[in-house]
Amino acid sequence: MNVEEYRDYCISKKGVTESFPFNETTLVFKVMGKMFALCGLDNVPLRVNLKCDPERAIALREEHDGIIEGWHMSKKHWNTVYLDKISKDLTKELIDHSYNLVVSKLTKKVKAELEAL
Repeated sequence: MNVEEYRDYCISKKGVTESFPFNETTLVFKVMGKMFALCGLDNVPLRVNLKCDPERAIALREEHDGIIEGWHMSKKHWNTVYLDKISKDLTKELIDHSYNLVVSKLTKKVKAELEAL
């Protein structure tokens, strides 16, 4: 998956916005203002950071050499995913998981706003 495909898939999700909050080389995707994906555009090979629940994060890292422990500030349970080392289907599954994980933690009010979009 290349950066355009990755970007298109992320922004196809309901309520997702994109921005360059850190610098022009780090693209961030948020759902209803909550970050679920980062993409360093200056990285070769392309790698992205995605949220993941703790048990699944460990299992994925053990199963795929293209997935390692991620980092985002001091927050835990992110995976760094090397897009050239895993399939498009798995990449989409990981994006979906990260998006759904963030949505599941939104308040009822914000979830209702998301559903109304």
